[in-house]
Amino acid sequence: MTTEKPKGPASYFPSNEKKYGRPIAEWQALVRKHYPAKHMELVAMLKTDHAMGHGHANAIVAQTLAEDKRG
Repeated sequence: MTTEKPKGPASYFPSNEKKYGRPIAEWQALVRKHYPAKHMELVAMLKTDHAMGHGHANAIVAQTLAEDKRG
């Protein structure tokens, strides 16, 4: 039995949870509270307010927007 590794934005999630100490669902809820901000505004919020690295912030925002079908 092969365990498939996550691809795309979700590939950042295990290290994100470990490094920033919160489950992805909490980060996604935080992103959603800032709607209708645009993608890069949401990334900037995570970076500025939560000292998150660009790649991790971008992955959370991209995944959240994709799940919610926003641009």
